[in-house]
Amino acid sequence: MREEQQIGRGLASLIGHDEFHRRHLGPDAAEEAGMLQALQVTSRDNLIDQTVPPALRLTDPLDLPEPTTEAAALHELQQMADTNEVWRSMIGCGYYGTLTPEPIRRNILENPGWYTAYTPYQAEISQGRLEALLNFQQMIIDLTGLPVANASLLDEATAAAESISVCRRASRVKSNTFFVSDKTHPQVLAVMRTRAQHAGIDLLVAPVSSIEPDSIFGAYLQTPDTEGCLHDYTDLIAQIQQAGGKVCIGTDLLALLLIKSPGAMRADLAIGSAQRFGAPLGYGGPHAAFMACTDKLVRMLPGRVIGVSRDAAGQPALRMALQTREQHIRRDKATSNICTAQALLANMAGFYAVYHGPQGLQRIAMRVNALARLLAARLAPALTPAHAAWFDTLCFNVGDQADAIIGRAEALRINLRRLNATTITLSLDETTSLTDIADLISVFTGTACTAADLADDAAALDIEPDVIPAALRRSGAVLTHPVFNSHHSETEFMRYAKRLENKDISLVHSMIPLGSCTMKLNAASEMAPVSWPSFAALHPFAPPAQARGYRQMHDQLGKWLASITGFAAVSFQPNSGAQGEYAGLMAIREWLDANGGAQRKICLIPASAHGTNPASAAMMGMKVVVVACDDSGNVDMTDLHAKIATHRDDLAALMVTYPSTHGVFETTIRDICASVHEAGGQVYMDGANLNAQAGLTSPGSLGADVCHLNLHKTFCIPHGGGGPGMGPIAVAAHLTPHLPRHPFTDSGANAGTHAVSAAPYGSALISTISWMYIRMMGASGIRKASEMAILNANYIATRLAPYFPILYKGEQGRIAHECILDMRDLKARFGISAEDVAKRLMDYGFHAPTMSFPVTDTLMIEPTESESKAELDRFCAAMISIHGELQAIADGQADAQDNPLKNAPHTAAEIAGEWTHAYSREQAAYPLPWLHEAKYWPPVKRIDNVAGDKHLICTCPPIAAYADDADSLTAGA
Repeated sequence: MREEQQIGRGLASLIGHDEFHRRHLGPDAAEEAGMLQALQVTSRDNLIDQTVPPALRLTDPLDLPEPTTEAAALHELQQMADTNEVWRSMIGCGYYGTLTPEPIRRNILENPGWYTAYTPYQAEISQGRLEALLNFQQMIIDLTGLPVANASLLDEATAAAESISVCRRASRVKSNTFFVSDKTHPQVLAVMRTRAQHAGIDLLVAPVSSIEPDSIFGAYLQTPDTEGCLHDYTDLIAQIQQAGGKVCIGTDLLALLLIKSPGAMRADLAIGSAQRFGAPLGYGGPHAAFMACTDKLVRMLPGRVIGVSRDAAGQPALRMALQTREQHIRRDKATSNICTAQALLANMAGFYAVYHGPQGLQRIAMRVNALARLLAARLAPALTPAHAAWFDTLCFNVGDQADAIIGRAEALRINLRRLNATTITLSLDETTSLTDIADLISVFTGTACTAADLADDAAALDIEPDVIPAALRRSGAVLTHPVFNSHHSETEFMRYAKRLENKDISLVHSMIPLGSCTMKLNAASEMAPVSWPSFAALHPFAPPAQARGYRQMHDQLGKWLASITGFAAVSFQPNSGAQGEYAGLMAIREWLDANGGAQRKICLIPASAHGTNPASAAMMGMKVVVVACDDSGNVDMTDLHAKIATHRDDLAALMVTYPSTHGVFETTIRDICASVHEAGGQVYMDGANLNAQAGLTSPGSLGADVCHLNLHKTFCIPHGGGGPGMGPIAVAAHLTPHLPRHPFTDSGANAGTHAVSAAPYGSALISTISWMYIRMMGASGIRKASEMAILNANYIATRLAPYFPILYKGEQGRIAHECILDMRDLKARFGISAEDVAKRLMDYGFHAPTMSFPVTDTLMIEPTESESKAELDRFCAAMISIHGELQAIADGQADAQDNPLKNAPHTAAEIAGEWTHAYSREQAAYPLPWLHEAKYWPPVKRIDNVAGDKHLICTCPPIAAYADDADSLTAGA
């Protein structure tokens, strides 16, 4: 028996169920021991006892399965995926089948050089993805006919909701009514209703024919509308604008290859989804939305705008224009809390246009329309489309034949959209074939038809889209910039994508030490299911029976996240952290309204909070009251109690981040929550720093009522150069009835109320990444990840403290998962700023830490659990070397103005050119020996942010501009 036990133990050690731990966690056992010794602690448990107050710790392990191997987890998830049924989807409603070109899938979507990059706040090492996003903007500008576009929004419904706020700010009309066409996509309308309700705006949903221009401050019109009908709104737009209102057009990018653009109709704004430009359906996301506007509205445009400026050498350079985003400046006065874009998806859409070019895109649009016309012709005269003008969507009144038609469609595994008892619509797309048309004829007529039966009709069909009236046809060329006309061979496309990728720093180069951003490993095994058709090819409004695998996966992931957070239920609908804040506060707002607290409108927020916190509260109709922080960076309890006493009868909520934004586990967190509850309020906990809590403590056990989870931080969804993100919310039992609902998944009187995203499960496709992470890590791995994140952060803080003071520490001198380096005295001592240090790090091959947040002139560092001791030491060596460069200035060994810090970063062109600096080329480019082995070269020098904001250009400059003096670029909008 003893021998059998020994064999069993030996075999268990060889099976390696926890083998993924070794791949996800950077330090091995020997490295961990060395780091613990440097911290003068006896064990990891000893360190955690000094960091996380023991009274706040969990006593029981997380209710998660045991860890498993990568192969076993993939097999388990594949079994779930196999229960999904991928039918031919012709539901449309803003979501369409598309073909992701293989060069885009392999070189962009599945390439860690693209998906592990951070948001391009440090423009000098982000020129590649900035150019790709500029291409996206140019594509949107060309197709919408409007002069300015942003670099994407979360989804079409969110973009439509944002348009209400833009119109409100821009309109000179005193009316509080915003008009929305009753032919708007239902999911878009649902999110607009949510936004309007809490912004105090009256939403009038009615037929377009009923508009009274003098009675509204703006309008949202759609073409093609949800039934596929095309409209020319030129005259109506003029009437609304004449009365002082603003107009937004919801539209479709592929249709805009053939139909009159919103710009040609003189609209103020245009929005829509870029999903059908190469992004898989993914059961609803992630997909890049777009918004374009007139020049006059550019500074009201939500989201990110990529613009052209110049660098210190006078050369053109790209940056995020106006990048001090609205919510961080205006905070509770902000009209938007948009923080995350959909950069990776926007890049895919832009590359889709580069890959196909204008001729290829027009060919796709013409083919889709031609197939729709062929279908309509073969169904006539028995069935006639309900609308005279259409692009890809046909609407039929089929009378009492609806049940029979739907039944025949289901027999052929085709999804149609049934609008009501007698009306059916169907939408064709890039994937539609002649065989599909034959099957649709069979479905609608009940008579068998094959592709061969259509051969003669197809050959004789005029390719001119005669169902689009001449007045509604697009005129003029689009996508004329060389970038859309130069890379159509796969060789050239591959090289272009690689050239852009090589300009950027991502996790394939080095650690990205951004505090509060958690740039951790995005394992290939976690990413693999994103490309599986059984997950990627489902329409978000497919019948539930076809999405059993998704439901099972979400049920499991929801229970795991509930266990990790200590809450009762989870909603996956919010598709960004900021949307999670909004949805969490909405659950609180609805609960208060249902329990006699409708008058409660005060939201307490610590001064150190993320800028999205006060913006989200304001969007929920709450009034923000700021709570001070003490000298240690903690919530000032005296001020908190004073504010609670002042606002006791009106207190709705407290928004708090834990560990704090200052990187400390505050010991008073339970007292904070209890004080708010005693006064009748609720506690919203920002989940940005959950990666230091998971397995050690939890929002629920600390006393919070709701939190959002940044799946793109703690749970390994990659940042993608600025998005996708995902921010599901977890809530206590009493808030469960108030989770977001959706018109396509809920029934009854409340169906669709409080929808916050276009799809019922938000960006469902990428939730598979978090499922894989938790499944492979298990309860022990999740806890160990938090512990290792704390170990790595304290190791860096300990090593750097002799050179750069650590601004905030806990009661026992420890930090949580991130530390703030105090650089506020550098200007006085050395004439150097925190920004100079950040830019100099680029010469060492590192992305800068978070700069000047939450405290001005500081750097906040978060190494994550995924970085090895060797990488941490390499980063520390760079920072210590920079300290030496500072000391050289103080000692007079380096010039106060002409030094490596002031002139950083240094480009290869500069090193190879005429050298006029007082220091050597070697010191500029190779300050440490290991840089000779793998040198990243910043493609541009430091960028002039002021010039970029004063002379905003958000379109691709003509190629000739790059040969001219860069000053020629400052003549833009």
